[in-house]
Amino acid sequence: MSALQPAMADWRVAGESIALVPTMGALHAGHMALVDQARGIADRVVATIFVNPLQFGANEDLGRYPRREADDAAMLEAHGCDLLWLPVASELYPPGFATSIAVAGVSERWDGAARPGHFDGVATVVAKLFTAVRPDLALFGEKDFQQLAVIRRMTLDLGLGIEIIGAATVRDDDGLALSSRNFYLSDDERQRALALPQALGEASSSIRAGEPVSAVLDQAKHRLTEAGFGRIDYVALVDAATLEPLAVAAGEMRLIAAATIGTTRLIDNISVVSATLSPCDM
Repeated sequence: MSALQPAMADWRVAGESIALVPTMGALHAGHMALVDQARGIADRVVATIFVNPLQFGANEDLGRYPRREADDAAMLEAHGCDLLWLPVASELYPPGFATSIAVAGVSERWDGAARPGHFDGVATVVAKLFTAVRPDLALFGEKDFQQLAVIRRMTLDLGLGIEIIGAATVRDDDGLALSSRNFYLSDDERQRALALPQALGEASSSIRAGEPVSAVLDQAKHRLTEAGFGRIDYVALVDAATLEPLAVAAGEMRLIAAATIGTTRLIDNISVVSATLSPCDM
């Protein structure tokens, strides 16, 4: 970490803006879209790769999470990233480290309930990265929509003065959201995983058509079960700002879902705007 600030010193003297793209590596086109967007709005782009142990549960995939640092570095360089920082755990969590950041409200349902402690780990590591890099803005993908909400709330509450930008989910041509964990899927699982975005798309159309929300969500869960998904942690319609569940369609909403196929847990979400809103109301 001692070499990080000197690497950016000339940028700060020149008054250049710095964008941060935090990642856990195993990069794909979705991450590169974040870098490309960052290059368009900031003078300099810093990316980080750190597989954060604090956000993995006891029985999750920390040990097997894909690590491809050399390939990742080449991708970042090709997309014009100015600096890649690969901290090690002892830099971010030195001996005796005893601080954890918990963000109430937006972190408590959904993935927060399915993965206890996960968002405390996310908030803590992002705060550490923000403190180390001191960026002007930071970019995160909307695929992890609840994570984005948690980081926005933390940044606002702590008065960090960093602009948080959410970037649209990048999908394969067939509609599956890009994810580093897609690497785990067998060919058959990869094909059956398409039921996740398809179920959300069908649910969105049904909700906009005025069908009862509870029935629509039940149908989406049934669609996933038929496709071979095992555990379904949640399929929910939520307020896009608060992430509170909605029993009736109203305003700007998100359909969010998390389910496991084989041994791979996938998440996805799509925006839903009530058909009762006109473009002038948005």
